[in-house]
Amino acid sequence: MTKQAYGQYCPVTKAAEILGERWTPLIVRNLLLRPHRFNELERGLPGISRSLLVQRLNHLERAGIVERKQTASGRSGEYCMTQAGRELEGVVNALAEWGARWAFGDPEPDDLDPGLLLWWMRDGIDGASLPGGRNVVQFDFQGQRTACYWLVIEPDEVSVCLEHPGFAIDLWVTADLAAWYKVWLGRITLGQAMRDGLVELEGPSNLVRAFPRCLKLSPFSGFVRAAQSSTSH
Repeated sequence: MTKQAYGQYCPVTKAAEILGERWTPLIVRNLLLRPHRFNELERGLPGISRSLLVQRLNHLERAGIVERKQTASGRSGEYCMTQAGRELEGVVNALAEWGARWAFGDPEPDDLDPGLLLWWMRDGIDGASLPGGRNVVQFDFQGQRTACYWLVIEPDEVSVCLEHPGFAIDLWVTADLAAWYKVWLGRITLGQAMRDGLVELEGPSNLVRAFPRCLKLSPFSGFVRAAQSSTSH
C-alpha cells in the first residue's frame, strides 16, 4: 500500500503521513493502553475490516511505531509500541484534552456500542478487590440501545461475554446506556446516575458496595471532568 504523501518538507507533514489515515489514531490509542493480539485489536475497533487493520499495522511497523512480539507461550504474537510509539502518548492525550473541551457533547445513538464499552471497561476492573473468587455481572442496557451482556470477573482476569456465560449471576446492573458511557468517561458520577434512576445495582449488599470501588474510569476521564469544570464557571 502506497503511503499518503503531501510533498512537503515539514515535521507536521511527515507525522501526518504516518498518523493521519483513518483508524490509525485509534489503533495507536488502543496500543498505548496495553499490548494487543490481532483479534483483540479487531474486537476493540468495531467497523474496521481485517484487511485494513493488517494494512494499518504493517504501515505502523514500517514507520517504527509498532512491533510484533511473541508471547511467552510462543503461539501468537502481540503488537506493542516501540519507544517512538510510546512517545505518542502526549499526542493522543493532547487530542483527548482538546476533544473533551471542544468536541464532546452528548453521545449520538450511533456512538453507543454496549459491547465495545464493556470491552474498554474490562482493563480497568480490579477483580481482586471484589469478595469471593469469580463474580459474574449481568448488564441490562436500556435507553437508545438495548442489550444484555456479561462480565466474568476473576481475581486476575476479566472476560466480556456476548452470550450467557453459563455461571450463576452474582450482580445485576440495569443502566441507561448513554448514562453508563457518561459515568465511565467522567461526565457524571456513578452515585449521581443512581440517584437519578439511570443506574441500578442489584445483588448481595457486600458486592453492591464493592463493585463501584473496583471500577476504574476511562484513561481520558480526567480531561472530560476538567473540560466540564471549565465550562461550568
